[in-house]
Amino acid sequence: MNDLSPSRRLVRFPAHGKLGGVCAGMAEYLDADVTLVRLVWVILSIVPGGFIGGIVAYLAALFIVPVSNAAAAPQARVMRSTIDRKIAGVCGGLAEYLNVDSTVVRLAWAVLTIVPGAIVFGVAAYLIAWLIMSERPAAAMSPAVPATGPA
Repeated sequence: MNDLSPSRRLVRFPAHGKLGGVCAGMAEYLDADVTLVRLVWVILSIVPGGFIGGIVAYLAALFIVPVSNAAAAPQARVMRSTIDRKIAGVCGGLAEYLNVDSTVVRLAWAVLTIVPGAIVFGVAAYLIAWLIMSERPAAAMSPAVPATGPA
């Protein structure tokens, strides 16, 4: 049986990306959250010995991956929390996205930062996540409050 549907193509979205739209294109192709793709790329790039490789791979993708003609690009679903934050809302936002307790996310981040002895890389990953993740609007997080007034 022949499938005549066109195959999906990996393209980049420069207008919707932070640095050329490579991660936005990968997120669209993988049907994933663009913020998570960016975070994974950054984390894999800052592990010991991976920084130069991450930069070279990104630059190669800028030249290899074609630019999209479509106007639509993936929307960020992972956002920093404005309600559940200790520093910048990164762990709170990840917890909201994963629908887990934010203490678990904070603890996992701390353990993964100090266990391999790479505290600088864990702190760097947090700071970069702070820059990459958009802040969730406060109105989007607050539950609807019924009006209580004279009837």
